[in-house]
Amino acid sequence: MEAIQFNKETLAAVYGNCNAVGRKAIKEQLGERLSEILPVTDRVKTFNDAVEELGEEHEAVKAYRAVEWYLRNQMSDIKAYLQLRIITAALNEGWEPQFVRGEYRWYGWYDLISKEDYEALSDEEKGRCVGRSSGSAGASGGLVYSYANGASSYSDTNVSSRLAFKSEKLAEYAAKQFIEIYADFCFIPKAPDAKESK
Repeated sequence: MEAIQFNKETLAAVYGNCNAVGRKAIKEQLGERLSEILPVTDRVKTFNDAVEELGEEHEAVKAYRAVEWYLRNQMSDIKAYLQLRIITAALNEGWEPQFVRGEYRWYGWYDLISKEDYEALSDEEKGRCVGRSSGSAGASGGLVYSYANGASSYSDTNVSSRLAFKSEKLAEYAAKQFIEIYADFCFIPKAPDAKESK
């Protein structure tokens, strides 16, 4: 059989417009080379991309589908968690944490400020986190906890064991690409203003 050649852009376009059957065929044909030719960060740009990447038979997708209708207008944190499980699994391409000594796992890290304050930051400021130089400083959120003591000479970070990534690059990508889903997971949505009763 004669081989058909695609450049990276064409392969990305074909792969992005394929259904699960088409993606599976491309994965089988390219094997491990798929991630070299078309990195997972180019293949998974949306939640639906993550679902397509895993396929409907994946356990995380089946769990989401089982409650998707019920969660459509309520419990946005639960819905977001189920979506993040799918996104994490898709981006990790089969890697799962083993929780053994010496294993590194990565997580998205957020500085909790208002959207307006964030948008006012420069790109350099958005890319770094600066510790305060006081006796101690701490912050906690839905995904991570951070504490620094003694003018930041001692620091400790604890994170949840779920939603872990196999690399720092993937964790950073997910945190930026899927920030709205992470926000739904971490924060209680603002309630609509209640009308004053007379």
